[in-house]
Amino acid sequence: MPSASPSLYDVAIVGGGHNALVAAAYLARAGCSVVVLERLDAVGGAAVSERPWPGVDARLSRYSYLVSLLPRTIIDDLGLDIRLRRRRYSSFTPDPADPARGILVDTQDAAATAASFQRTTGDRHEADRFATFYDRVGPVAKLLFPTVTAPLARRSDVRRALGDDALWADLVERPLGEMVRGALATDIARGIALTDGLIGTFATADEPSLRQNRCFLYHVIGGGTGDWDVPVGGMGMVTGELARAAREAGAVLRTGAEVASVSPDGEVVLADGEQVRARLVLSGVGPAVLGDLLSAGGADAAASASAATPEGAQVKVNMLLRRLPRLRDTDVAPEAAFAGTFHINETMPQLDAAYATAAAGGIPDPLPAEIYCHSLTDPSIIGPELRAEGAQTLTLFGLQVPHSLAAGGDPARVRADLLAAAQRSLDAVLAEPIAECVYEAPDGSPCIEARTTADLEDSLAMRAGDIFHGPLSWPWAEDDAPLASPAERWGVATKHPTVLVCGSGAQRGGAVSGIGGHNAAMAALEMLGA
Repeated sequence: MPSASPSLYDVAIVGGGHNALVAAAYLARAGCSVVVLERLDAVGGAAVSERPWPGVDARLSRYSYLVSLLPRTIIDDLGLDIRLRRRRYSSFTPDPADPARGILVDTQDAAATAASFQRTTGDRHEADRFATFYDRVGPVAKLLFPTVTAPLARRSDVRRALGDDALWADLVERPLGEMVRGALATDIARGIALTDGLIGTFATADEPSLRQNRCFLYHVIGGGTGDWDVPVGGMGMVTGELARAAREAGAVLRTGAEVASVSPDGEVVLADGEQVRARLVLSGVGPAVLGDLLSAGGADAAASASAATPEGAQVKVNMLLRRLPRLRDTDVAPEAAFAGTFHINETMPQLDAAYATAAAGGIPDPLPAEIYCHSLTDPSIIGPELRAEGAQTLTLFGLQVPHSLAAGGDPARVRADLLAAAQRSLDAVLAEPIAECVYEAPDGSPCIEARTTADLEDSLAMRAGDIFHGPLSWPWAEDDAPLASPAERWGVATKHPTVLVCGSGAQRGGAVSGIGGHNAAMAALEMLGA
């Protein structure tokens, strides 16, 4: 039955992902009454750690798994005990034509990196070109990252502050493929660079919409350096600290509280009929999901709908291994190759060919993918007995897998087909089948699981499995964009003045960053006069 007297709050937050927790912590610390309404039995959304295999003492970052865009200011403001470890090895990339050789990018040994480039490509200058490519992007990272927790700057102001019109044109006005081809001479090096533009994004190198450029930009600006770090204890430790900070500040975190509708006047109705009222509503769910909730709450459907159609483009495979597999490249130790990002069948032509196959409705073969071993950098995520046995985790992220491949089909069959494609691709560059290294649970089942876009939609209510909640936006305002209201200035506005976006669908959203939550909280505080 509907509640006779709805609970009253300054702010109600729909969804309990990491951005919602950031917003809740900031608002509660400022003295606002805040409630977070999470459908699942635990907060965290995609930023959680779980034990996927019963009886196995391994706690994996099940969905999101690395951190780059979480600003230090959020960690410090909220007093979070979050430790991030830098990986020495940036990446290892076996040559698909001859996996007995590969490029190992060692951040502590430039000479060894150069030697691996020359051995693999036959070009003694490619390592210098590769370094120059990322050095050229460096000023963009240093300029943009400090702005992500400030009101939006105008496009022309950002361009003027950069002071490099040629770089601006390469990154912002022309497809990324042109910049990559102009800077690098070999397809394998070009592929390493291009993957930064394709994580969770279905595109070619020369996609006219430039969505690959926007994805690339977010992948290279984190922390002002573009480094991707390992969260000690797994992603669940990040969420745990955010939840602690929110609770200690006085926020109410409710789990098992599924929202059925939201009205623009601040009424939130739960699936059991309970009513919650708030002066402002913040949405941690995707804009498409929010549009449905607003329509259910009586808002005009056309005014509530998101113009951007979400579509995820990835498959994630989690594994526990008895030991690291042997490589065909005997010059590289597995402990080095798997500690960073291990690129599999990701040359530039392979990435574009995979796009064409997927666009035509097929599963790419070989499937472009990248893997890394969390436990090499942070052994704490597996129990002492497993560590003593030499067990290691392995995370694989497959690219160019649009949701259209998973939608409408049998979920189990699609999952099995994608897992098989991922295993074939990985096996092609190893000296032994990955199946021979996979740990077995007490019941004899292999410790391996695949999470498709359909799985994300089903388990996390993440529309179309889109990890960004829709197309990424540039991290600035267009010159003609309205910036009159606090919500507009902070990039969290919807078409309803008292409903703000605080999740990955916010401008400057995406990845485990807390940026959307921070910026929605700043806008809300202005609006509430707190």
